[in-house]
Amino acid sequence: MNTQAATRRTALLVGGTGLVGRALLCLLLASDRYRKVHLLVRRAAPTLPPSAKLKIHRFDFTQLPGSALPAVDDVFIALGTTIKVAGSEEAFRQVDFDYVVNTARGALAAGAKRLAVVSAMGADPRSRAFYSRVKGEMEVAVAQLGYETVVIAQPSLLLGDRRALGQPARRAEHLATRFLGPVSWIVPRGVRPICARSVAAAMFAEVLAAKPGVCRLKSGTMQGGD
Repeated sequence: MNTQAATRRTALLVGGTGLVGRALLCLLLASDRYRKVHLLVRRAAPTLPPSAKLKIHRFDFTQLPGSALPAVDDVFIALGTTIKVAGSEEAFRQVDFDYVVNTARGALAAGAKRLAVVSAMGADPRSRAFYSRVKGEMEVAVAQLGYETVVIAQPSLLLGDRRALGQPARRAEHLATRFLGPVSWIVPRGVRPICARSVAAAMFAEVLAAKPGVCRLKSGTMQGGD
């Protein structure tokens, strides 16, 4: 028996049409550590890379946690929006808290052991800022679900081409790219805008390392060679 083939894992990815999610999808599809990748999407995504091991599921996240998810080993959640894009604080919380936590809970029930989630720099359940508070509350909730390994990425502003993925550009990210890019070397690593691919790579490596407990990846430690 091929031992390596027998131990290849199955992954669930949510948010694969965003910057970090798309980078994660490419890593998962290219890796010989994974034999199948299940991708949950809320709407059709025609620009996804073709692969024999990719299984796309159109999914209504409002049905969680009641709807069954596919059996997987590892879960990567890169869901996220902004209050402006969502339209209200309530709609933002539904995506960044409800959808994230309910997906993680559903995947755990389906047999998953390792979880990686994209949060944000400054996430704090006690924050006065609504965005940071919701992110912090989400982190607390997923950390308490019972996964063997939990990886929480806390990136600064993300760098990447959202328009190429069919997403509206985010003003803060655009300004960071335009004005901070040429002088990024003088900005402290901990707050410097970060390439989405670097975030994905750090999450991917930490999940494969399978260290028990909760690991929070700070933005500065994920910078890599940026």
